[in-house]
Amino acid sequence: MNIQVLKTFLLVVETGSINQAAKSLYLSQPAITKQIRQLEEEYGALLFDRSDGRLTLTDSGNILYPFAKTMVQDYNLSKEAVAANLEGYEETLNIGASLTIGEYLLPRLLGTFKKQYPDYHLSLVVENTPQILTHLTDDKIDLALVEGLVETSHLSVERLKEDELVLIHSPEHSWSTRENIALEELTHERMIWREPSSGTRAIIENFLTEWGILEKIESYMELGSTQSIKSAVEAGLGVSIVSKLTVAREIEQGIIREVKIRDIELKRNLWIVWATKRFTKKSVRAFMEFIRNQYS
Repeated sequence: MNIQVLKTFLLVVETGSINQAAKSLYLSQPAITKQIRQLEEEYGALLFDRSDGRLTLTDSGNILYPFAKTMVQDYNLSKEAVAANLEGYEETLNIGASLTIGEYLLPRLLGTFKKQYPDYHLSLVVENTPQILTHLTDDKIDLALVEGLVETSHLSVERLKEDELVLIHSPEHSWSTRENIALEELTHERMIWREPSSGTRAIIENFLTEWGILEKIESYMELGSTQSIKSAVEAGLGVSIVSKLTVAREIEQGIIREVKIRDIELKRNLWIVWATKRFTKKSVRAFMEFIRNQYS
């Protein structure tokens, strides 16, 4: 069986369209349809239901999908394992990171790692936690460093470090003269949030739900990056809770102020996540050892 036919099948399933798969592969629609027909002949079963103008998987197609995904991943892994054994092979470490880690923690770490291992090429993808974990599951990255909730049984997870979350406000806010506030005072403020899929937001909402005040807080604004939240807070548009990693410089410069919540510490874990494989790249083993030494 041609592995490309399986790759095409996966792409059609994941895009939900022969047309979109054809565009992604720079092929014609008839060429994609021909490959799907070949696969159906191979298995002796229809894989897609083409009725009502929609393309959906049949029961046989649903059965085949996880097997096809595993076969393609194993094929890619086998190529990488053989290539790694050849002289002159240049290995690339593909890392995915959630936004806080990718923008504020990893740049310095990757610089130090590169000095110790100059022969490894580094590639970094920075997106929110759910997207990064999807890339890891799809074998598009080797390692994930994420914040927030990691709920998956098929990936290995290890605590990277602890991260403090802080309540921030503008220097002109009435809290500027105070060392701490009562938790209930948050209900009188305009809260500026990250997008709903943000790992940081999920953690904060869990905290506030446990304390029984989430529903009482005005959700004033949702912004897609920590930088935009910092700018909004600095401009006095509201308050927010963010990782201290992201505002350390602004707090030091007095651009943004931090205020403690009385008798409460907001902390969360940052995680390193990987998929267990029969073959593990040397660069992955090296980076895992490096990162553990950094935070041991």
